[in-house]
Amino acid sequence: MSLRVILRILGLLLMLFSLTMLPPTLMSLWFRDGVWSAFIIGIAISVATGLLLYLPNRHSQKELRIRDGFIIAVMFWTVLALFGSLPLMLFGDGSLSITDAVFESFSGLTTTGATVITGIDFLPESILYYRQQLQWLGGMGIVVLAVAILPTLGIGGMALYRTEIPGPLKDSKLTPRITETAKALWYIYATLTIACMIAYMLAGMGWFDALSHSFSTVANGGFSTHDASIGYFDSAMIEMICVVFMLISAFSFSLHFIAWREKSLLHYFQDPEARFLMLFLLALAVITVLSLWLTNTYETERGLRHGIFQVVSVATTAGYSVADFSMWPGALPFLLFVAAFVGGCSGSTAGGMKVIRIILILKQGMREIMRLIHPNAVIAVKVGKVSVPDGIAQAVWGFFSVYVLLFFLMLVGVMATGVDQVTAWSTVGSALNNLGPALGEASTNYGDLPSFAKWILVMAMLLGRLEIFTVLVLFTPAFWRR
Repeated sequence: MSLRVILRILGLLLMLFSLTMLPPTLMSLWFRDGVWSAFIIGIAISVATGLLLYLPNRHSQKELRIRDGFIIAVMFWTVLALFGSLPLMLFGDGSLSITDAVFESFSGLTTTGATVITGIDFLPESILYYRQQLQWLGGMGIVVLAVAILPTLGIGGMALYRTEIPGPLKDSKLTPRITETAKALWYIYATLTIACMIAYMLAGMGWFDALSHSFSTVANGGFSTHDASIGYFDSAMIEMICVVFMLISAFSFSLHFIAWREKSLLHYFQDPEARFLMLFLLALAVITVLSLWLTNTYETERGLRHGIFQVVSVATTAGYSVADFSMWPGALPFLLFVAAFVGGCSGSTAGGMKVIRIILILKQGMREIMRLIHPNAVIAVKVGKVSVPDGIAQAVWGFFSVYVLLFFLMLVGVMATGVDQVTAWSTVGSALNNLGPALGEASTNYGDLPSFAKWILVMAMLLGRLEIFTVLVLFTPAFWRR
């Protein structure tokens, strides 16, 4: 492990990240909202810090190892989210406290979508745009963007790529070169964003709202330029466009790449993970819509619209809203919230534990039941036609065990700050799954939570975004041994 190489890379990445504050600066000048100075100061501080990290170590050249990748990935998300909070602290009279600004920045970059801000409709346009842009950058993983750029600066990217991308994409590349793989993913991501923006504009959104919401829709982030979220527009067409792009973004981007390369949609129906997600959402939507109809919560048309929208939005961890689902009757709020623990497909922009892990947990459980009936039988766990090695199945159970343990520890921590049980478990679950909406006192926003509870949730967001083990491995003594 080379500390100087790591510092050099972090310095480069921080300076590159400072460039992302230029578009909101231009937005501020365009709309004349007077916030441009906050972004200029943010750029100056980020560039200065990046130079302090880079210049003393600029001659350090060494191939990255997987261990270095873990450190850079965690430090990268942490450092960028911290520096990304600068404009949120510095703009006008409505500036946020350090805790709230860091919370909002982490929520944006990790695509969680939880907010501490009230009166979003009255924020300066450049700040609104900046929040949405943070989610867009975090959606595909800004580390993957760095992987596409860093090789031109003489820095290998495979170690970063492996620590950032979960699931099937970890050990298989879509193209022979890692740089080309990262570029291919970003081309698809950018194309979906443009298509989503155009669709929103055709449905009646103004260009600014369309651009902003396309960023957070494709990222499955959930930030909006309005307090009422997508419900502000009260448009069935806009809601259905949002549903389509949330669903597309919840599928693995490797499937999108294969579908584009082979000009075929069959892969979506042949892939076990995508098939499971579609059936899961369909079943959940049927239950939700029928419940809304039978309880006379909405009339037929609005019950269908709101039911389908909220199911897809919550289950894919996007977190948009057209209605306050926390007030829906019976077990519906709990049912929808638990669906977010499943999340989207591995290699997608969605959060949650990922569908492939749920499939493996279910199949592993069925295997144990069959072993009780047939103790001497050799039973393989299969996903589709592929047998899954026992090591992977055990790793999934390990992930689930650690996930539950961390959830419990953070739940106790948040409750210790004086937060009630419903609010505590829903905010921790929302942060750990990168969902956004919560129940109880945080059903509208997280602004009234104690500061210490917000810092616990910030850690939960980071753990969820980097799939837990990438962060926890840094706290093991074995990691630091030579």
